[in-house]
Amino acid sequence: MTLLKTVQAGLVAAALLASPIAFAQKADSSPAKKDLIARILKLQQPAIEALTIGVLSRPVNELAAKAAPALRNVPEAKREAVAKQIDADLRKFMDDNGPGLVDKGKVLVPQTMGVALDEKFTEDELKQLVAWLESPVSKKFAESAQDLQTIYTKKLIDDNGKQLDEKFTALQQNVAKQLGMDGGPAAPASGAKAAPKTTPKK
Repeated sequence: MTLLKTVQAGLVAAALLASPIAFAQKADSSPAKKDLIARILKLQQPAIEALTIGVLSRPVNELAAKAAPALRNVPEAKREAVAKQIDADLRKFMDDNGPGLVDKGKVLVPQTMGVALDEKFTEDELKQLVAWLESPVSKKFAESAQDLQTIYTKKLIDDNGKQLDEKFTALQQNVAKQLGMDGGPAAPASGAKAAPKTTPKK
């Protein structure tokens, strides 16, 4: 999948709230309802921006994952320098394109999420939603979300990483065999470092 198609797919996912046929503001929407929607979108802006950057970083991370095994083919004397250059190029791509995509996303949010909120929620429901989003409990939960995800992800990998790595290694070797390629050491599915390849003694 190309970068453009991957970003497009991610943007569709980022607009899950949006109705495909609801891209015009309802004529009967009250000023109070429109104000509530604007407040909700403002409260959600940090999360929306993070989601937007995630849409862009996904194909970049996929490219980095594909480049990592190829580094084994680079002469050892140049390998570290090439790895650093690739890392710098990927970071520059994010720095050059991330802010612009966020700005474009800000224009799309009212046309997608804003319209969907108008279509799917009553004014009273929006008031309740604003009250929740502005509550101390909601803010505390949002601040704790990253820690909660980290704890969960670490435990998931700790408990299942080795087993998944073994299965992923077998899968990669099977695919490589079907393609008539040397499978080589597989990149671990869990993100753990692969064991170094040993050369049998003659």
